[in-house]
Order: sequence, then C-alpha cells, then structure tokens
Amino acid sequence: MSKVSSVVATYHTHAEADQAVKELQRGGVDMHKLSIVGKGYHTDEQVVGYYNTGDRMKYWGKMGAFWGGFWGLLFGSALFMIPGLGPILVAGPLVAWIVAALEGAVVVGGLSALGAGLYSIGIPKDSIVKYEKALQTDQFLLIVHGTAAEVANAKDIIESTHPAELGMHSGEAVAA
Repeated sequence: MSKVSSVVATYHTHAEADQAVKELQRGGVDMHKLSIVGKGYHTDEQVVGYYNTGDRMKYWGKMGAFWGGFWGLLFGSALFMIPGLGPILVAGPLVAWIVAALEGAVVVGGLSALGAGLYSIGIPKDSIVKYEKALQTDQFLLIVHGTAAEVANAKDIIESTHPAELGMHSGEAVAA
C-alpha cells in the first residue's frame, strides 16, 4: 500500500499557471498526474464556443490558446456548471474524480461537485472551501497528485514559480 498525496497551487493569472505547468513538464513531472482548474474567462470577455470531438475539447475566446494547450497536454477535459462558482474548465485527472463523485452520488456536506472530487483524493474540507473561493475570484488551481516523493518533487518545482498559495495534502492509502 502507498499513500497518494497532492500539492495544490493557486495562481492569480493564466500566464502564471501556464508557466508553472511548463516548469513541471521540464522537471519531468508526469503530466497525467496534473490537473488545472479555472473559469477561463472574465465577464467582459466574449466566449465564442465550446465543443468536444473525441477526446479533444476546444474553446474559443480570449484565452483559447491557454486552454487549448492544456486539452492536448493533460489527460481529460471538461466544462462543469457548478452552482456558486459558475462555469469551470477542468483539465487532467480531476475530471474523472469529479465524474466519479457525481456518478457515485457522493454527497459531502455542503461541498460542490468539484469539492467532492477534491475530497475523494484526501483534500480536507477547509482547504476545499479556500480553493473554491480562489476560483470565485478568477484564480487558477494547479493540482499534482501521486506518491509522496512525486508530490515533493512537484512542490519544489512549483515553489520556484511563486504561486499565490501552496498546500500539501495526504490522501488515502491505495494498492501500489
């Protein structure tokens, strides 16, 4: 058995989050263990559209190039309409965790579908509330999960990108 851990970084802008992903990729972090979450646009921007063909989601709008790069780089992509948060774009394994929470009817007192997905990998409720607040203020979440060693390596790389906030979390024990 090994413990799955997570590191969650909050960034004020998409450019900062993009730079962090590039640093993680250069540092050899497995991109299949990385997720990014954000609203993707501000109220004064015009969204032209979203579509999904096969496993590739497309987004046109002011930040289309930013999100488009993640759709090809990270495993899985989705748009969720979450009460209180609005439309949230998610790329990476967090998509599967949210869907599993929804399909399994996982209801965790007062948490959104996003919160239930995060809770399912061992992120505590008080941290989830903080992360959802960050999303409400148009910030971006970058999540890396894996073994303690993988997450420690990712944390070291992320620290060099100067995130607004950085949190480490221990999750559930899983079969190796």
